[in-house]
This record gives sequence, structure tokens and C-alpha cells, in this order.
Amino acid sequence: MTVRRIMGLETEYGISVPGDPMANPMFLSGQVISVYAAAQGIRSNQSSWDYAFEDPLRDARGWQLDRLSADPSQLTDIEDPTLANVVLTNGARYYVDHAHPEYSSPEVTLPRDAVIWDRAGDAIALESVRLLASRPGQPPVNLYKNNADGKGQSYGTHENYLMPRRTAFPDIVRHLIPFFVTRQVVCGAGRVGIGVDSRGAGYQISQRADFFETEVGLETTLKRPIINTRDEPHAVADRYRRLHVIIGDANLLDVAGLLKVGTTSLVLGMIEDGHLTEDWSIRRPVAALQTVSHDPTLRATVELVDGRVMTGLDVQWLYLEAAKRWLELRGDDPEPEATTEVMTLWEDVLTRLGHDVMSCAGMLDWVTKLQLLEGFRARDGLAWDDHRLAAVDIQWADVRPEKGLVHRLRDRGRTVDLVTPEQVRAAQTTPPEDTRAWFRGSCVRRFGSEVFSASWDSVVFDVPGHASLQRVPILEPERGTRAQVGTLLEESADVTALLRGLATPD
Repeated sequence: MTVRRIMGLETEYGISVPGDPMANPMFLSGQVISVYAAAQGIRSNQSSWDYAFEDPLRDARGWQLDRLSADPSQLTDIEDPTLANVVLTNGARYYVDHAHPEYSSPEVTLPRDAVIWDRAGDAIALESVRLLASRPGQPPVNLYKNNADGKGQSYGTHENYLMPRRTAFPDIVRHLIPFFVTRQVVCGAGRVGIGVDSRGAGYQISQRADFFETEVGLETTLKRPIINTRDEPHAVADRYRRLHVIIGDANLLDVAGLLKVGTTSLVLGMIEDGHLTEDWSIRRPVAALQTVSHDPTLRATVELVDGRVMTGLDVQWLYLEAAKRWLELRGDDPEPEATTEVMTLWEDVLTRLGHDVMSCAGMLDWVTKLQLLEGFRARDGLAWDDHRLAAVDIQWADVRPEKGLVHRLRDRGRTVDLVTPEQVRAAQTTPPEDTRAWFRGSCVRRFGSEVFSASWDSVVFDVPGHASLQRVPILEPERGTRAQVGTLLEESADVTALLRGLATPD
């Protein structure tokens, strides 16, 4: 693999009711999801999530956490029938997670597709808000694509990458920690305030950096680790490992979003191939993560275990140069255009950041937000602890185009866009063609009333005339594509015909 691999993004949206700080976010999140599902013809008792094979307490380090020892937030395999939890026609999951609406994108294979279906989630969030606002007497509900509320709470944007099971987990940890500590200079979302509760005056590169406490661990909401060890592949377990990444920020700009997943996929490819032989381990990586984040001038340094002192930008250059050498040695890239796009943008961005940080405005979230905030500061003489800057920070992430500042910049041509509005609109209702998401989403579209539940690795049908539910496993992520089952899905008059066709040997 180079940049091509099975991957996907998860976004928990911030939620609020203006003027009502006591509003119940869990109830409101359920409303947000239910109103959208209903508009798509998906009833709350249909196309729900299948928890049968989920195992969130299996640790990649080789053990299983006892359920009695686990924090309740880790028990993500327990269904709460009172909470909205649906599968959409684009193959995504849309549900309530820790009192936030969460959109988990369908599986894709390329970084640009990851951006498309991630932005489709933003469009779905916007449509949900608009649908809810159309209800008589409904108080206005706002959603925000960010990771911190400025009052001490953080919520996640997670990435998922499928890897070969044979890759040694200690190698993953050793080579990914320096990369993740410094990756924020490219894909940080920017935040007003220092510290988990934003009491410190200033601006930092990452929304999430201050909320991490340890290097490696199974948790996602407590003692957040740089490397998450959840070993839940949602695929053939002895063949695949799913790397669950919780350290990323929510990106609204295409270049940052593409580089987040594209560079990570390249680094994983180098780890899988054993190409990274040097050890770039950083001393005290959690502290280093925050040191890098707290300095938007990019001059702050971290110490490597071997004694070298480098900036976050320097460390990113190490990975980029290693990727160049690796790609030259491989010479068998299945997606050369996609890889070239990531490599070209990665080098361009690192070069720009080294010469003039502000030259990345319109490309990187944290730089673009900083430029906007500096404009307010210069115009009104605002200090970094002024509450008006914190309000601008929140408004930046508002999903509504008439309110969200990113939308205004995009409308004025001040952002570098890689995908088109037409692609985003299509991805709201259509799944990717080259993964099992095609089968999942198409089944919901074609046979919604018979889809009892679904998950990443199965679709469960309630077939008329059958006493038991019928489960179709899809443990291979690149099975169930449009090329493989598209014709069968379209020609099957009903679920019975579909299941008969699936059972027929090729």
C-alpha cells in the first residue's frame, strides 16, 4: 500500500441551543439524527446498528480488558434503544455518541475520497439542523465541527486505517508517536486559549493537544493516549488490524484534511514495509505534543531520545524525505496520481510553513483561522484573552453557511478546495463504489424496510416469510463493491432475490 488503503473518519459535532445552556445535549443529538433519518425515509426502528461482533475492550498489546474494570464510556458495544443510531444510504453511520451527533463516514480507499465523504457529513449535519429548525416551536439547535467547547470539554475526530495484522504493534507505536506529535503543524485546526479550560491567554495549533495525557492506551475519553490500542478490526481478525487514531483535529479545509489522512497512510505504508529503520523517538512526547501546539511561530523545539533538538516542522521533513526514498524503492504504486498529490502538497506546505506561515492561509485550518483572528486583533486592539476572539473561534466551526466563517471564506474564493460541491452533494446519499460500503448503503436505499440492522462487517435482513433474521457478512472491506454486486442489487426485485443471487457461486 502507498496512500491507498481502507480508511474512514468519525466526527463528533459540538451541539448547543443558543440562550439555553441547560438544554439536554443527548436528547437534542437524538433529534438531530432522527429528523434527518426520517427525511431520508429511514425509520428509527430500521437500519439500526448491529453490535453482534463488536469488541471494544480487546487491546492490541495482547490482552482483553475486563468489562468490570472498564469505564462505561468504553463499552461502545452496548445498544441504548432510546438513542438514535442509523445507517445511511451513503454507507455511513449517524448516531448519538457521548451526547454528540456523530457521523462515521463510509470506508474509502483514497485520501481525496476521505475528504469528499467527510464533507458529506458536514452537509448532512447542516441539513439536519435545517430540518429540525423547520419544526414549529423548535428552539434553534446549532452544530459545530470542532473539538473543544472552550470550557474544558473535548470531543473527538477519529481516523481509522486498516493495516495488515502481521505488522508488529511496537513498530507502529515507535514510529507513529513522533509523527503524531508533530503532524499538527499540517492538520491542526487551531484554538483560542491554552490549557484544557482555555484559561491561558494565547492561540495554539491544535484543538486536541491539551487533552492528551499518556502515550499508549485503550481509552478514548479518559487519559487520552497518543496511540490508541483498541483492537477491533471490523474485518477478518487474523488478517487485519484497524488503527484507531484519536489524536486528530476536525478539519474544514480540504488540503489539511487530505494531508491528515494521506500522510498518515504513507507513514503506515513505510512501517508495514519496514522502511523506517531510524528511531526518531521524542523525549516526553505528551509534553512535546503540547509544546508544539502552543507555538504557532513553529520555532519551539522538542528533544529526540538520541539527543537531537528539532522543531515539529523538522520532524515532519524527516518523514517526508523518508517517504520520497521509500516510493522510489517501491516503484509499484497502485494509485500514482493520488500519491503524487499527497506528496506534492505535503512538500509544498512544509516549504511554505518554513518560509512564511501565513502563506498557508486557505490551505491549513490553523493558519487560516489565525490570519482571521489577527485581523480582528489588529482592527479592534484585542488581547488573546478577549472573549470576542473565543466567540470567533466557535463561529469558525458553525456548520451553517450564513454563520460559519469557513463557509464565508470559501464563498469568497479564499480557500484552496480540492473537491466540488457536486461531489459532496452526491456523497450525501451515494456510497463509495470501491468498498463494501457500496453494498451496505445500497441495501439501505433499495431494501430499507427489510434491513433490520447493519454494521461495518455485516448487513442483517428481516426477510418476509423467514422465521429468523438473515445475516450477510462482509468481512473483506474490498468485497461488496459496485463492480461486484451493483448489477445484482439493481436487478433484485426483493431481498429474497438478492440473497439467492449472493448464494449463487460466481
